Amino acid sequence: MQFPRRMRAAAAVVTLMVLASCSPAERETATPPDAKKGGSATVIEANVLSSFNPASTAGNTDLNLKIGHATHSGFFSVDKNAAVVRNESFGRIEKISDDPLRVRYTVNEGVQWSDGDEVGAGDLLLSWAANSGYYDDVDAAAKTGTRYFTPAASTGGLGLTALPEMGEDGRSITLTYAGAFVDWETAFDVGMPAHVVAAKSGLADEDALIKLLQDAPRGNRALPKENAPLQAVAAFWNAGFESRTLPEDPALYLSNGPYIVQDLVAGESVTLIRNRDFTWGAEPYLDQITVRSQGSPASAVEAVKNGDADAASVQVSAATGDLFQGLNPESTTTDFTTQWAYDHLDLNFSGVFADRTVREAFLKAVPRQDIADAMVSDSSLPGVVLDSQVFFPTDVKYQEAVESNGSAAYGSPDVQGSRELLNGATPTVRILYNRDSPNRVRAFGLIRDSASSAGFNVVDGGLSDAEWGSALGRGSYDASLLGWISTGAGVSRFSQIFRTGAGSNFTAFSDPSADLLLDQLVGTSDEAEQDSILAQLDKKIWSSAYGLPLYQSTTAAVRKDSFAGVESSPGPLGIWQSLPAWYREAK
Repeated sequence: MQFPRRMRAAAAVVTLMVLASCSPAERETATPPDAKKGGSATVIEANVLSSFNPASTAGNTDLNLKIGHATHSGFFSVDKNAAVVRNESFGRIEKISDDPLRVRYTVNEGVQWSDGDEVGAGDLLLSWAANSGYYDDVDAAAKTGTRYFTPAASTGGLGLTALPEMGEDGRSITLTYAGAFVDWETAFDVGMPAHVVAAKSGLADEDALIKLLQDAPRGNRALPKENAPLQAVAAFWNAGFESRTLPEDPALYLSNGPYIVQDLVAGESVTLIRNRDFTWGAEPYLDQITVRSQGSPASAVEAVKNGDADAASVQVSAATGDLFQGLNPESTTTDFTTQWAYDHLDLNFSGVFADRTVREAFLKAVPRQDIADAMVSDSSLPGVVLDSQVFFPTDVKYQEAVESNGSAAYGSPDVQGSRELLNGATPTVRILYNRDSPNRVRAFGLIRDSASSAGFNVVDGGLSDAEWGSALGRGSYDASLLGWISTGAGVSRFSQIFRTGAGSNFTAFSDPSADLLLDQLVGTSDEAEQDSILAQLDKKIWSSAYGLPLYQSTTAAVRKDSFAGVESSPGPLGIWQSLPAWYREAK
């Protein structure tokens, strides 16, 4: 398929929890004549819910984002064509000036959390605080200072902002940037409920939280100063919304979106019910959605085939090639979508891999082509290896970048070359991956076998679907197998992965010249210049023996034809991008 020109290489799952964008009036005119109001549906996903805050580093996983999309709304969304679409039923984004760049965000009257508390300036201020890095004074080299909030996204443009101005209406804030920032339109959105975070972190109320955030100074690495109340707030925002069962306190899973979580069975299912008060976005048809977690593609497809589920999202691999052939084409539809996503192998820049020679030796032993072949649904076709860290094959710059980025050194496994670099050493390498993902299990086995023949002692560090995401960046492993997926909008998301100290920089990769390139990237709107900067960044990442991109992901969305309005998106939401349009065929 053709990707939009603005689509860039995939970054981590986007952390803004946003809702589909058409207004209630637009939605009414688009109502299909055969739509049946109400009813329920069962949807199967491969992963499990582990946090109600997908904006946090630990909560930034696939199903957490999708449930967040169903239970939260905001100022904008990114559609399946990578276009930014504002939701003016929720609120307004207004650029006030270009120099300095100033942007005002105002939540409309009547927008509220599911406990009746209005969404307002306190929620906006907390979201800014959590995602800006404003208070951090950590100096990693000197091992001093504090990092307060740990968002999955890079502080990026928000790191260029001063303390926001609070509007007298109690529903708005204004951000002022210190410099140019090309992705200002998607830099910010509302996040978690401030009144809940205030109460759970020991503060009197939301006003006390606002005062704390306004009075706390900007972090200064030269003069680090610990702020205990702020630490308590950040600690709750970072981890307080993590849960694998339904919390006793409903405050921990509030909604301001079209659905509310009604039930959560650990590792098995999530039940959503319609938020009857929701009017500030596209109102859904269905009254209830049950999401069942099923890691086995065969079991997921079989459930749709047998009528036990209405739809299933399945990651395609060689093992899924025959699964879709037994479905009845007169009652079932299967859509294959090449995602804005890729799987990759990353090496930690510490422990056994602090030595670049050891990193290079390990990467030389990785059988990338075999891994790519194993992920093709029709095994008679060759898999396509991804040879760039920042571009996809459909990007204009991809081929030119690949010719000079250094990826050719890892085109085929070179076990002998790996042995020579090790010079008799037998390093132990623990690899973290999701052991409930068939694709990751297969990739791990291929890497283990090849690297072992080169002299490495490869240890299985696989964890369950509910555990592996929260282990990222916590130092219990040497290498990781994971995937990045992008909304396709903007370029600031590259900072999320490759900038020194960024929220999703799980490898501790740090290169001052790469940081400078990332600064230049977000300061220019010229696409040719962006491509040039990204090509330079690509080369630096390869030269560091950072890790290896493996293959671009493909998903299959299988659904009963009686369950309509379902469209696949190449972005992180998959079929959930079309959530408000899901409906039952009228009988």
